Amino acid sequence: MVILAIVGVCVVLAVLAFFVPRLSRHPERGTQRGLGAGARAGGKAPGILGKLFSKPFRSSSRAVGRSGSAGRRTRGRMPF
Repeated sequence: MVILAIVGVCVVLAVLAFFVPRLSRHPERGTQRGLGAGARAGGKAPGILGKLFSKPFRSSSRAVGRSGSAGRRTRGRMPF
């Protein structure tokens, strides 16, 4: 369920970045801020559990950033 939510957010951000590149940065940063908070909270667990709990949030944040930048990059390559 969470994976589908992250995939959905990535798709929405990629489409938003393609059609309105400037306006896509604010939702992207907000999403990354929320995921960063989850990663920091998960990282407070002791020992190896901290790494284990924060990893899904870190990788999701990286995916959100990549999908937004891919949409803007694709828009920049369009001939119009």
